[in-house]
Amino acid sequence: MNGVAGLWRSTAGLVLMATLAFALSPLLTIGFNGFTASQFPVPQIDPPVQPAGYAFSIWGVIYLWLIAGAGYGFWRAADDPGWHPMRRPLIISLAIGAFWIAAAGVSPLLATLMIFVMAAAAIAALLRAGKGQAWLQARPVALYAGWLTAASGVALGVVLGGYAVLPAEAAAIVCLVGVLSVAVLVQAARPREWAYPAAVIWALLGVIVANPSGENWKVLLLAASGIAVLTLRAALPFMKGRNP
Repeated sequence: MNGVAGLWRSTAGLVLMATLAFALSPLLTIGFNGFTASQFPVPQIDPPVQPAGYAFSIWGVIYLWLIAGAGYGFWRAADDPGWHPMRRPLIISLAIGAFWIAAAGVSPLLATLMIFVMAAAAIAALLRAGKGQAWLQARPVALYAGWLTAASGVALGVVLGGYAVLPAEAAAIVCLVGVLSVAVLVQAARPREWAYPAAVIWALLGVIVANPSGENWKVLLLAASGIAVLTLRAALPFMKGRNP
């Protein structure tokens, strides 16, 4: 049993270290508010799939909440068996994330691949998270996973347009459909973890704000419909008083 407890504590320590490395990574770069037009053969000037710049401010909340959760997990819940299953996929996501901003400035293709792995690992961590101490265990990971779900779709949409695989509006539609499909599935698996759909909704609001002219009305309609569906689905478990 001591060996198992030691492994759990070591893993909790790795989560904390990976979280700190991830949160500090923007300080070593110029930050990231979306890919730039010059990074693509077909310059992407205000691509319709990319949220307005203010939406990226959610990272401040994500970083602080993940640090709080990782710190609590290490000092107060290192030996809690309900915490352990989520830690390994979370370490993978955060460790990759520590290098993501640097990669995004060099290669959008590499960054897109990395963020898909980050999102998949973060979702796996959320699905494995226990239901105890939700505000410090599952919920910060839910917000992180939700934003990565949206961000991976945004990255792919910009890349598809930037390499002329699809027109920018078509790329936005395809990727938003993909984001919403994944979001609904994850939300169905953890219906009471409202922070996950909240992050996706925040990204969709950013997409709406980024398309003020209404020229890309199909993108706007899809984003607004996604907000409505995710909001309703997030509210239903609490309205019914249903257990997760």
